[in-house]
Amino acid sequence: MHRLARPQNHIIVQTLRSRSIFETLTHSLYHLPNIDFSASLHLHQNTISFPNQTQNRTMDKEQEDMQFLGFFGCYKESFKIIFSWRKIFTQITLTLLLPLSFIFLFHIEVSNLIFKKIQHTEEQIDHTQQGTPKYEKLTDIVSSQFITLLLFKLVYFTFLLIFSLLSTSAIVYTTASIFTSKDISFKKVMKIVPKVWKRLMITFLCAYAAFFAYNFITFFVIILLAITVGIKSGGIVLLIFIMIFYFIGFVYLTLIWQLASVVTVLEDLYGIKAMVKSKELIKGKMGLSIFIFLVLNVSFVLIRLVFKVVVVNGRWCFGYVDRTGYGILCFLLLSCLFLFGLVLQTVLYLVCKSYHHENIDKSALADHLEVYLGEYVPLTAKDVQLENYRV
Repeated sequence: MHRLARPQNHIIVQTLRSRSIFETLTHSLYHLPNIDFSASLHLHQNTISFPNQTQNRTMDKEQEDMQFLGFFGCYKESFKIIFSWRKIFTQITLTLLLPLSFIFLFHIEVSNLIFKKIQHTEEQIDHTQQGTPKYEKLTDIVSSQFITLLLFKLVYFTFLLIFSLLSTSAIVYTTASIFTSKDISFKKVMKIVPKVWKRLMITFLCAYAAFFAYNFITFFVIILLAITVGIKSGGIVLLIFIMIFYFIGFVYLTLIWQLASVVTVLEDLYGIKAMVKSKELIKGKMGLSIFIFLVLNVSFVLIRLVFKVVVVNGRWCFGYVDRTGYGILCFLLLSCLFLFGLVLQTVLYLVCKSYHHENIDKSALADHLEVYLGEYVPLTAKDVQLENYRV
């Protein structure tokens, strides 16, 4: 009680600077009727804590309402986040997403040029007599072209992976910071990105291993089917069913991987544990997740198709000016799609958490985000959930 009363006396002394007024108030308080100050103090404590309880209930209600967001609700929330914080998202886009889009489109253009050279060399080989010096020279040329293509693909996938992980780290961290009403700046985001992407790399490697095993099993089943059944009508029907189930499983694994990337940034889980957590979160929101995945990927395929047909192959346009214009348009659209897709993944994560009543306490999540800056001790997954808080 002395600890509580002392600050109040300090405030009175600082506020009432006139000695005469202070003495008058003291004299008035001395002649007041007897009051149970312990009860008054208890009432005061309850009054102080009540607004915080009301605020917490308001935040819980907001999070509980997120589970009712549908396809258009998720899109609207993502657009609102991006346009409300367009300055920092523009900075991230210029720094990470534009290079990522450039790497992807540049790879399509260069790969096409190398393929054309390989095809041209192979056509020359077909019209050259074997054993001649010219034939041996063309064989060496096509071998070096294949090696060049392989090395280029290796460099491409390396840079694509690095910028993909960095972009995911930056966008997810920024979106989560906005959700927690935490102070965020571009400098702070770029400071934590190198620390987060290492965890994302582990999650990516686990997802890659899962995809490799899945593709290997599917290939083994197809080979076994071809040996046992053959290419008869029954075998073709079975092959169609296998490909349908393969596509469904591929989409499911992709959803788990994408949501696991968000889990890796916002919780203390990564790798296989993040994928297991993602699998649990998707339950109940599978339809919404698949619909979002299909719309984003259809948009991605359309942008890639337009770039391939119009810019790379030069169809449907009249010259290099048109091709350059379409190239810039595809470049900007792809960057915007990457940005929107990553923000949408984070919103979907919050929707899934709300659906499973794993409401996130914003202060706890803000503390968890500060771990990357070395300011707080890492939280466990349970600490991020409001239900596990102790009063």
